[in-house]
Amino acid sequence: MLFNSPEFVIFVAVVYAIYCLSPFRLQNYLLLIASYIFYGWWDARFLFLVALSTTVDFWVGLMLEHGQLSRRQRLLPALFLVSSAVVFLGVDPSATWNAISAGAIPVRLFRAGPFGWELAATVAFLAVLFFIYEFLAGSESPRRRLWCLMVSLVTQLGLLGIFKYFNFFIDSMTSALTQMGIGVSSLHLDIVLPVGVSFYTFQSLSYTIDIYRREFKPTDRFWDFALFVAYFPQLQAGPIERARNVLPQLANPRRLTWEQSAHGLYLIVLGFFKKVAIADGVAPTVDQVFGSAGHLSWLDVACGTVFFAIQIYCDFSGYTDIARGVSKLLGIDLMLNFNQPYFATNPQEFWRRWHISLSSWLRDYLFKPLGGSQGSMALVCRNLMITMVLGGLWHGAAWNFVLWGFYQGALLCVHRIWRGVTGAVQHGQPQPASGTWQDVAIHQLGRIVFLIAVCYGWLIFRAHSFPQIVHLTAILITDHGYRDFGMSAPKFSAVIGMFWLLAIELVQYSRFDLRINQRWLPPLMGIQLAALITAIIIGMSNEPAQFIYFQF
Repeated sequence: MLFNSPEFVIFVAVVYAIYCLSPFRLQNYLLLIASYIFYGWWDARFLFLVALSTTVDFWVGLMLEHGQLSRRQRLLPALFLVSSAVVFLGVDPSATWNAISAGAIPVRLFRAGPFGWELAATVAFLAVLFFIYEFLAGSESPRRRLWCLMVSLVTQLGLLGIFKYFNFFIDSMTSALTQMGIGVSSLHLDIVLPVGVSFYTFQSLSYTIDIYRREFKPTDRFWDFALFVAYFPQLQAGPIERARNVLPQLANPRRLTWEQSAHGLYLIVLGFFKKVAIADGVAPTVDQVFGSAGHLSWLDVACGTVFFAIQIYCDFSGYTDIARGVSKLLGIDLMLNFNQPYFATNPQEFWRRWHISLSSWLRDYLFKPLGGSQGSMALVCRNLMITMVLGGLWHGAAWNFVLWGFYQGALLCVHRIWRGVTGAVQHGQPQPASGTWQDVAIHQLGRIVFLIAVCYGWLIFRAHSFPQIVHLTAILITDHGYRDFGMSAPKFSAVIGMFWLLAIELVQYSRFDLRINQRWLPPLMGIQLAALITAIIIGMSNEPAQFIYFQF
């Protein structure tokens, strides 16, 4: 179910109406059911993977803390996983729904084809987990805790490895061996990438790692934890939440206020404005450039790259705004995921502003365990490169994402070395330069130069292959004599939307306040909302596009 669809608007309206009329505990069960319906709308079979992540990490969290599980704590998750295998892998929802819609009793409840092996594999997996439990329950604490963490890591990273990276590595190895003259048969599997798998596996992993580090206490309420993993506003494309932020909000009654609801509605409108009016409005132009098989001019490539930088920002931050807005309507606060990243003046600041939930996850669970900023400059740069290359690979199983991660790591290393040489101090949120006009000019020039570097990174990110990266780069470097603008212009909604969004963000940045435009006087607020809604209405004529980060 896409956010930018009528089904989602109806879905949220129905859930919100029932939610407001329900007591606290019933609200959580309602949100859990709604989350599974929301995710299963795409393909119910992949709900089994969500259930698997939930079951394993609920057990692991309690074992890390207590070393023992009660009878209920052992059986409830097991029954939930077996039931999930039967319902999500076995039942054919389309055939069942068609029969019910026709007023008939469903004759064929289960899917055609073999199902028994899937159920048997689930039971066997649970048997292995129970064996591991019996083995670990009698071991000393340090050994038990390490083994429990390994169970979580193997499970969650195994899901990613099989569904996201197996074909990538197998195909790359097959291609390399073929070029060496070694004939091998392809082991390519016909696997569909589950939407959001990179997000909910990382979110679930952060729960067990924080418990292992003794930074968080596990919950013994299975359904609350299941809701934390599957919470529908941020299930498919983040933000990647931490349990310490969301679980306490799920475990306690929420109080809905007018101010919170108004803020949530504004975020929803802003998110739709970014996605429908701007991102979908520039998408055809970007596709025309990066999908072209003919001759492109320097101006085509440069403008297409800039438009993609706008598209991916409005697409992804628009999703996050809608997710945070819907969540605020429900009384739950999600973390800020974007903080005006294109105003950054260096790569370190950029990654404190772009996809904050992922960059902070990589920092806390990968960069720091590797050694972080401790040690020599060479070691720090090594840690940065490993972190960013793996962060690039997280985005997708393709070599252009690996190269993009390498490029981002190189930018961070150059910046770190420059800071070491000049002795410059990097603050958390740099303020716009002040002082003489020369200082201001240098500061703004540095911002422009870095923005160009960021945009070139998006060229690497968007390209279909390494040869296309080389081809487009060559055009940018050498083909300045041919400046014809061959691609089509962005849609009208995107043209007006880009200027309006820039005006909003300039006001926010100049006052260092992301909510200043929500505290304007009613006439100004009315003009702002009217402009956003008008752009959305105009943008509804654009071809709807799936959110870019769904593929990750």
